[in-house]
Amino acid sequence: MTRVAFYAPMKPPTHPVPSGDRAMGRAILQALEHGNMDAELVSTLQTVDKQGCRDIQTRLLAQAEREATRLITLGQHSNWQVWITYHSYYKAPDLVGPVVAAALKLPYFQIEATRARKRLTGPWAAFAQAAEAASDAADVIFHLTQRDALALRAYQAPHQKIIHLPPFLPRVNLPPQSLCEGAMLSVGMLRHGDKIASYELIADTLKRLKTPDWRLVIAGDGPALNAVASIMGPFGARVEMRGSLDAEALEKEYSNASLLFWPGVNEAFGVTYLEAQAAGLPVVAQDRPGVIDVLAPGQYPRPEQGPEALAQELDALLRHPDERAGRGRAARDHIAAHHLISGASTILCTAISEVLA
Repeated sequence: MTRVAFYAPMKPPTHPVPSGDRAMGRAILQALEHGNMDAELVSTLQTVDKQGCRDIQTRLLAQAEREATRLITLGQHSNWQVWITYHSYYKAPDLVGPVVAAALKLPYFQIEATRARKRLTGPWAAFAQAAEAASDAADVIFHLTQRDALALRAYQAPHQKIIHLPPFLPRVNLPPQSLCEGAMLSVGMLRHGDKIASYELIADTLKRLKTPDWRLVIAGDGPALNAVASIMGPFGARVEMRGSLDAEALEKEYSNASLLFWPGVNEAFGVTYLEAQAAGLPVVAQDRPGVIDVLAPGQYPRPEQGPEALAQELDALLRHPDERAGRGRAARDHIAAHHLISGASTILCTAISEVLA
């Protein structure tokens, strides 16, 4: 059994706060196990600087140096054969993996690494340089979206393989099929910045709906709870905020919903799209980089078309249950064919075995 050292500098899979990043980290560990690999989370050090602060970066660089020293010593007795880092980028670079992998002579893999050469100057310069160096050191980089692949291939190291790993759900089979009835559903963290922008766009869209008896359930929690509640306040009881839901409760919401409505402003790709489509829900979202990689084939409004186009899409689906159900079945088939754990496990484990061979 291949022994894998796993690390996620942005957010470890053991982190208490739910997010798409945590969900994908956990899914990757399960995919490796599905392929009969022994993956071990070797560090929970978070190298995150969202402020562009030199002092924070200096402190984290020192912590990472100590952590690398610890892991080199640990690795000499742990029989790791491969190092895998999930989600290294300029705000949370892998400051540990390349050092440990080089010292222990391990193949070094990255999953969802991104390159941002424009950040090599400015407040994140030190971290951007570290993220670039980590990507340069990788034997294999798995990209989840086509947008990420563009920069990865443009600056690909000579020895390096770039492989597409479609985002996936950590399950072999699909959940029960939704009847595509009930309220619309939105699922997303309630935080300021990119997430609040999606909720503002949702509210602007709801104002334009011509369907009289619509309802919307919002599943999610976070520091922007009061702000989102204020944004949705004018709609009264037609918008219900359910708060943070565990996996079982969220699956129930998918099964009871008529469709998923989540515009996807600044989403990397969005695990909720995978979950909703797996349940057989049609999705109303914008045609955005990353998001479009996980949506079933179809026509999605472009961002420049604004809330009016989203409202037209919602009205059409709310008024035509047969169309809603048909698009839901197509979405479900798409997830079954492209975004479940068996396919992801094969891609990961085949690449690892080839490098080890």
